[in-house]
Amino acid sequence: MIRNNYNRPGEYDYYVVEHKGMLLEWLLENVKGMSKSKIKSTLQGRGIKVEKKIVTRFDYPLTEGMKITVSKTKQNNNTFKSRYLKIVFEDQYLVVIEKNIGILSMAAGHSSLNVKTVLDDYFKRSNQKCSAHIVHRLDRDTSGLMIYAKDKETEMLLEEDWHNIVFDRRYVAVVSGEMEQNEGTIASWLKDNSAYVTYSSPVDNGGKYAVTHFHVLDRTTEHSLVEYKLETGRKNQIRVHSADMGHPVCGDIKYGNGDNPIKRLCLHAYVLSFYHPVTHEPMNFETPIPPHFRHIFK
Repeated sequence: MIRNNYNRPGEYDYYVVEHKGMLLEWLLENVKGMSKSKIKSTLQGRGIKVEKKIVTRFDYPLTEGMKITVSKTKQNNNTFKSRYLKIVFEDQYLVVIEKNIGILSMAAGHSSLNVKTVLDDYFKRSNQKCSAHIVHRLDRDTSGLMIYAKDKETEMLLEEDWHNIVFDRRYVAVVSGEMEQNEGTIASWLKDNSAYVTYSSPVDNGGKYAVTHFHVLDRTTEHSLVEYKLETGRKNQIRVHSADMGHPVCGDIKYGNGDNPIKRLCLHAYVLSFYHPVTHEPMNFETPIPPHFRHIFK
């Protein structure tokens, strides 16, 4: 139970937590008169405050005595909407987004369609005095989770200690052919040529050493659904290592074999876990494996 103290008519309801738990579960159990979808919408719409701080994480941990403020008017207000990306988490320091295929991580040349521009526009519209700072990249045709810093200081903290801050980064891919092994590790040196094609070598070729762990989730005689966990984060690492194993990522125009069952690059960044660069709190995010990937194995 909760104490709904100093609850009064108006734009907000006020609560005090009596038992620890996760935010969404707590809201569903204790906020009466709001449907599950409305509660989720209020959370995504930045209408929930914990200890006077806006929280959008479904799994935000609550402890006894915390004060919760629930907006009655922000179910749809300020909700970020874009066909190219969605915001998974946001606080004053950073934003975690899920990127769709077809959009660049940042501007390149004359191209104007990129995540940074979309986020900067959102920050401006929501009266936030900040801008998006990129700290890692996904290819245009790779979907999945990314972090953007909201100020230069947070960007520097992430960049300078990236390998210690990020403790779990996993991708899922549909690859061509039936993988022989259930799991394993592939390592090589990766180096770009003048045409920006990444070449792999079992011996040092002057490039960067790359290590990829893989685990097969499902397979048919024609395709395999594979989880990749990165020990290093090199450019084109998964795509090149998949091709090295004789099972290129489906839909990969650059390193593939022409196998393109769903007319897209079948690579998705679906797990991203890191220590918050400012609060040092462990942050864990996971998106579902794209349904189109799963459909191939039905």
